[in-house]
Amino acid sequence: MIIAGEVSGDMHGASLITELRKLDDTIEIFGIGGDKMSAAGMNIIHHINQMAFLGFAEILKHLPFIKRVQKDLINIIVNKGIKTVVLIDYPGFNLSIAKKLKPMGIKIIYYISPQVWAWGAGRIKKIKKLIDKMLVVFPFEEELYKRAGMEAEFVGHPLLDRINEYNFLTKDELYKKFNLDAGKEILLILPGSRLHEVEKMFPECISAAEKVADEFNLQIVVACSPNIEENFLETISGSLDYTIIKGYTYDLMKYAKIGIVKSGTSTLEAGLLGLPMVIVYKTSYLTYLIGKNLVKLNNIGMANIVAGENIAVELIQDMANIDSIYNECKKILLDDHLLNSIKLKLNILKGKLGTKGASRRAAKSIYSILNEA
Repeated sequence: MIIAGEVSGDMHGASLITELRKLDDTIEIFGIGGDKMSAAGMNIIHHINQMAFLGFAEILKHLPFIKRVQKDLINIIVNKGIKTVVLIDYPGFNLSIAKKLKPMGIKIIYYISPQVWAWGAGRIKKIKKLIDKMLVVFPFEEELYKRAGMEAEFVGHPLLDRINEYNFLTKDELYKKFNLDAGKEILLILPGSRLHEVEKMFPECISAAEKVADEFNLQIVVACSPNIEENFLETISGSLDYTIIKGYTYDLMKYAKIGIVKSGTSTLEAGLLGLPMVIVYKTSYLTYLIGKNLVKLNNIGMANIVAGENIAVELIQDMANIDSIYNECKKILLDDHLLNSIKLKLNILKGKLGTKGASRRAAKSIYSILNEA
């Protein structure tokens, strides 16, 4: 069984399944994932579209549904005689289900670690009791877990493979395909994949983007997550002065002049593709207050965390407003030296993520454990 709860997990899970099937095409895989994991050959029990909630207040609202999903997964595990479960990121749900699976004697592997370095060392002790092996994507995580006495292996980051293997359109092809204005550069908005976060952030982002676009002769493109309906964006924005594009996010990141990017994996992807950006994040006030007291980091953008410095400005909660987003974009666009400096600093990210072949290494590690189970 493989459990991924969101769009980035679906992407990494699909690559993992592809590599597992290369090792053994008779493997049957069940779990939670999205269209990509389904296309790679997993039997979907629940789709990630049903799981796109995050934050303490949101999880409380969804508790009955969460319990029902966990019960469904446990029934499949029992009925199919599953002995090995791979958890991908999504720690709120995955650590909760791990507590239920551990007493059943299930072998539990965690691929793409919960961000324990953000939440404090106390969580490692809890994880150690639940997880048999951590497959981590950042080198500093391996050291962190091994120091705590856990079995951990750094496999590299799957994004490197994904970007290296991606078949980019040329800029002309992209513009023609989506009827973009050839005389204008792109201001790209990446509002995320969770409905409640998009609802909170997108209206501010689009209003700020319109001011920036008017001033700097840019066109606004929204890279829309596959699980977000286009008319939802149109309903909450109060504007139609932008182009929505699904499925070509890497092409857009590569060719855009500047991005307004929701914090998370997308900041790392944008960073690897050299996109100067302003990072934004906004959630419910309760979730923000609780998180602010728990998180031990100065940064929330993965690009900044991995780089070890504040390359991209982060606007969090009340600061993620129209004026602040507009002002930060304006600063970058008015200063070519700053723009180029950001691009140069983003180049260091690749060197911090290991070498290509992460999904293959993770699959080999999982397959060896699968054969022991």
